[in-house]
Amino acid sequence: MPYDRFSGGPHWRPAAAQRPLMSTAWWRWVASRDSLTARLRAASTQPFRVRLLAQGISGARHDEAQALGLDPRARLWRREVLLMLGETPWVAARSVAPLTSLHGARLQSLGTGSLGNWLFRHPHLERGPIEIIRSPAPVLVTASGHTAPWGRRSLLRLGRTSILVQEFFLDTMGADLALPSR
Repeated sequence: MPYDRFSGGPHWRPAAAQRPLMSTAWWRWVASRDSLTARLRAASTQPFRVRLLAQGISGARHDEAQALGLDPRARLWRREVLLMLGETPWVAARSVAPLTSLHGARLQSLGTGSLGNWLFRHPHLERGPIEIIRSPAPVLVTASGHTAPWGRRSLLRLGRTSILVQEFFLDTMGADLALPSR
């Protein structure tokens, strides 16, 4: 099944700048600094699973290279997934890490495991500031045409490993949780 690629774009803003545009219900999801995987599991009685779409080595998007402090021609480890509750995708995620920072990291062997589970079990995990984007389009969407009212990204550091995690909250999540559109 084909999927659209994540968009690049200069529209990422500090979380505080987006707060006035967002309902309190969305803010609780998008601005949270804890494990999104744990929050998703707690939000539904449906089973949580990760649907792996792509994983491997690729070039960096300009905004990713800039966020990671890399040359725009840098090669990255890339992972694209859908975070599912039951058969419904709630979040599309793209995570990238410089190849030079993967010393000993087990990222390549995650498969359909949760990156969030792996990261948040480490007590020395550091999360940088959250940046938010409104209505990122086109975003990694299923062939059924999901859109994302909000996206967020932050740089997570675990020792020498730096991972830029980008999460796009899909319209299906908002509908299932009856979240307002803004």
